Amino acid sequence: MLDPAWLLRSGRRGAGLLLDALLPPQCLTCDALVGAPGQFCAACFQRTGFVTDPCCVCCGRPFGSAMQGGASGLCTDCREHPPAWTAARAALRYDDQARRVLLPFKHGDRIETARALAPHMARAGAALLRATDWLVPVPLHRRRLLSRRYNQSALLAQALARLSGRPAVLDGLRRTRATPSLGHKTGTERRAEVSGAFVVRPSRAGQIADSRVLLIDDVMTSGATADACAHALLAAGAARVDVLVAARVADARLE
Repeated sequence: MLDPAWLLRSGRRGAGLLLDALLPPQCLTCDALVGAPGQFCAACFQRTGFVTDPCCVCCGRPFGSAMQGGASGLCTDCREHPPAWTAARAALRYDDQARRVLLPFKHGDRIETARALAPHMARAGAALLRATDWLVPVPLHRRRLLSRRYNQSALLAQALARLSGRPAVLDGLRRTRATPSLGHKTGTERRAEVSGAFVVRPSRAGQIADSRVLLIDDVMTSGATADACAHALLAAGAARVDVLVAARVADARLE
C-alpha cells in the first residue's frame, strides 16, 4: 500500500516541476532566469550589499572600518541613546538594490520574497536565533493589515521559524494605534510617533514573560519602531529582546 505522505510529497514535487516548466523562476530583482524561485542571478547577487562585520554590536549598523566602533564597538547613536533591545542584526544594506527586493515585497504582493530573504537573515542573525525562545514580528495596525492583506514582518517570522526550528508567536504584539508614515521624519520625530504604540497581547503575556524574544521586521531605519516594541516586550516581563531585520539603513557618516 502506498504511503499517503509519500504521495503528497510526490504530488507537490510534480506540481512544482510543472509550474517551473510553465513559469521558469526569475531573479528576485530582474528578469534573468535562475535555478529556483527566490534566488538572485549572479549579476544581482554581486550588486547586493550584505551586512557583515564591522558593524555596531548593538544596532547592527555597518561601519566603514572597525575603528569607528572604538573600544565599545558601539555607534554614536547607541552610545548616546541606548535602545531597549540588546543586539540587532540585518541581512542587507538598505540601498537601491535592497529596495528592488523589499518594496515589491512590502507593497506589491510578492510574498514569496519572505522565503528568499529568510536564509540571508538566518546567516546574519545566527547567534540571535540560537539564543531566542520566540520569534515575534512587528505588527501592523488592523486598518493597514486589512488594506495590505498581509504583514510582511509576520511572513519573515514564519519563514525564519521554518528554517531555524525556533517557534514564532505571530500575534505576540499588538499595535494600539495607527501611526503615520515615518519615511521623512527625524529620529526624534519617529520615536515620538511610535512611543506607546505597541503592547503585548494579554493572551500571549504568559509566553513572553521570562523569555528571550527575537523581534522580526523588514527594515530598520532609526530603530524607533523596534525600540518601542522592545519596551512593550520588556514591560511584559521578557528577559531579553534582540532584533533581526531583512535590511538596515546605513549612516552616511559611518561609510
